[in-house]
Amino acid sequence: MNLTKTLQEYFNELSSNSPTPGGGNVAALCGALSASLGMMVCNLTIGKKKYIDVEQEMIRLKEKLEGYQKKFFVLGAKDNSAFDKVMEAFKLPKESDAEKEFRISKIEEAIIGAAEVPADVMKACNEILPMLKIVIEKGNKNSLSDAGVAASLINAAAKSAYLNVLINCSSLSNQTIANEIKKRTDIQMDEILRTSDHLIEQVVKAIQPQ
Repeated sequence: MNLTKTLQEYFNELSSNSPTPGGGNVAALCGALSASLGMMVCNLTIGKKKYIDVEQEMIRLKEKLEGYQKKFFVLGAKDNSAFDKVMEAFKLPKESDAEKEFRISKIEEAIIGAAEVPADVMKACNEILPMLKIVIEKGNKNSLSDAGVAASLINAAAKSAYLNVLINCSSLSNQTIANEIKKRTDIQMDEILRTSDHLIEQVVKAIQPQ
C-alpha cells in the first residue's frame, strides 16, 4: 500500500481498469482502518481521570494496534505485488516444452503466493480481535460506536480476504495445496465471524436507546 499517494489518487486507481489495487488491497485497508480506530479509542481513553485504572493497559494496547496497522499496510502492498507476479508468470514464453513446463510452474508458484497474502490478512484479523475486545470493554464509552466500527471493519476485512483466498485456490492445479490453504482459512473465518459478530452485538446492546 503506497502511503505517499493521496486518498483521491488511491480511489482513482481503485476505480480504474487497472487490476491493482483491487479487492485484496481493500481487505488489507479495512484491517488498517480497524486498527486505526482502535488506536483512536485508546487515545481518547488515555489521560482521562475516569479511566486512570486502565491507562497503562491502553498505552500498551495502542502500541500493539499500531503494529497491526503497519502490518496491514505491508500486506496491502504485498497483495499488489503478488498479483503482478501472477501476471508476469502468464507472460512467460511458451514455445518449447521446457518453456511451457517452466511457465506452468511459475504460474502455480505465483498463484500460491497470491492466495497466501489474503490468508495472512485473515490471520492478522484474527489476532487483532482480542485487542478490539479490550477496547470495547475498557475504552472510553463515549467512543464505543467507533470501537464497534473497528470490529465491523475487521469482519469486512476477513470476509474480503477470504474471497481472494478462494478465487486464487480455485485457479491452482495442485488441489492438495489449495485444500490445505482453504482448510486453514475456513477455520480462521469461523473464528473471526463468531468473535466479531459477538463484539458488534455487544456494542449494539450497550448503545441501544432505552
